[in-house]
Amino acid sequence: MRPLRNNIIVKRLQAETKSAGGIILTDTAVEVPNEGVVVACGSGLFEGGERVPLEVEVGQVVLFPAFAGTLIPVDGEPHLIMLDSDVLAVSEEAQ
Repeated sequence: MRPLRNNIIVKRLQAETKSAGGIILTDTAVEVPNEGVVVACGSGLFEGGERVPLEVEVGQVVLFPAFAGTLIPVDGEPHLIMLDSDVLAVSEEAQ
């Protein structure tokens, strides 16, 4: 699947199933992660007759608001499609 314009597709990172103290958490106690890996990017928007590239790239880990994007299935797995402007930060850690 290829997103259009300034949309990106993100696969959420797996939620932690253990607490910091080593307690195993149930499905209802696990928080939905607001971090994910960018798996596809659109080509950007046109402004002033020129294409403006996106600030994120495929493979980057990004932070986004809890209710950002729309849930879509990609190859049978849940992903989010959202605007690149929904991304709050990009992880500087090497992947």
